[in-house]
Amino acid sequence: MDSNVEENLNPETKSAEEENPLSIIPSSLPIASLSLTFIPSSTQFLKLFSRHPNKVRIPTQASYLTHLSLSSVSPLPSRISFKSTIAANPLQSPLSIVPRRPLDPSSAAALRRAAVVWFRNDLRVHDNECLNSANDECVSVLPVYCFDPRDYGKSSSGFDKTGPFRAQFLIESVSELRKNLQARGSNLVVRVGKPESVLVELAKEIGADAIYAHREVSHDEVKAEGKIETAMKEEGVEVKYFWGSTLYHLDDLPFKIEDLPSNYGAFKDKVQKLEIRKTIAALDQLKCLPSRGDVELGEIPSLLDLGVNPTARTSQEGKPTMVGGETEALTRLKSFAADCQARLNKGNQKGGNNSVFGANFSCKISPWLAMGSISPRSMFDELKKTISASTTPTTPRNGPGDTGLNWLMYELLWRDFFRFITKKYSSVKTQVEAGPATACTGALA
Repeated sequence: MDSNVEENLNPETKSAEEENPLSIIPSSLPIASLSLTFIPSSTQFLKLFSRHPNKVRIPTQASYLTHLSLSSVSPLPSRISFKSTIAANPLQSPLSIVPRRPLDPSSAAALRRAAVVWFRNDLRVHDNECLNSANDECVSVLPVYCFDPRDYGKSSSGFDKTGPFRAQFLIESVSELRKNLQARGSNLVVRVGKPESVLVELAKEIGADAIYAHREVSHDEVKAEGKIETAMKEEGVEVKYFWGSTLYHLDDLPFKIEDLPSNYGAFKDKVQKLEIRKTIAALDQLKCLPSRGDVELGEIPSLLDLGVNPTARTSQEGKPTMVGGETEALTRLKSFAADCQARLNKGNQKGGNNSVFGANFSCKISPWLAMGSISPRSMFDELKKTISASTTPTTPRNGPGDTGLNWLMYELLWRDFFRFITKKYSSVKTQVEAGPATACTGALA
């Protein structure tokens, strides 16, 4: 039988060779090597060699391959050398189970699957870098607040760790935060328990990639952060911390926190000319809660649930006039700014002193500032917008005799000093090595 008849009787071989001319490489090459890299999950099996010993067959469905390298080496320089590379799969690391995120953060593939936002002393949606960053970087976000049992009950000296007025103020602040999150398409998960246990459980339940939180400064809070970092590291969950409790940002200080001056005067001289970062606007719409896990929101506890006696009274009589929450904080700030403007205009007309004394000697907003219902930068911005430019220098004055922005800057700068000095001494190492802080030294310098 001649060769033409034989080819007609074997149409499969002919069609395969015609469809892919490169599929046949003659055996005349002295040495041939073939390197294939493919996705392990592919169900396609590659037939690398045909029945003929002098032919090497390359699969035509190259889309299943991430890297194909074919080379031949001959001791003679006149021989053919052929190399081909195919990279049709977007994975940079073909054998990696989890694909790497693209460098472009705007790409949907760059987003994390889910994250937990751990609210602490930042019970607000305005000027909250932690919350905004989580929403920018994640597909779904689970906001969480933990009532830590260690913050309640009696101290070693027999006093309440958290009194009934403060506890009630906190409960109201958390309730307000939940309402504000709900108004933006999210919600707040509330738990009574140790954060290092609660957060690990929730992260596992929703398959979280990261925990977002603001850093704190006191010894117990820093110690809790260390426990959470250790627990999350074992679960392979990243912990991302932010800074948002001071007027001047920690990263903008002209010195390391270990080199922070131990007296207020030296601190003021070094930081008062720094630029204050802009506030971060609240998002109108937040990412939805994770669908995985079906997490229960939980009820906000009462005073009795926290072990606080609601009938306990101090020297203060009657119900407290302060209501916790971000809405009340913003309302009081606007009222104080308007009052400062009115006093300023009145003082200018009569040529009198513009000091803030009497019934409005203070903005009386420190409880909301302590809970994080409002940020120091928001306070600065509101007064800066309200008070006329002629009375709003960018640096604080020497004492509380100035009205408006000058006076507020003076008070907020003192607050910054105490928070930074607390952070400096919050570790055991700095407690032993560093000298004592002298807040009054040079305060009026």
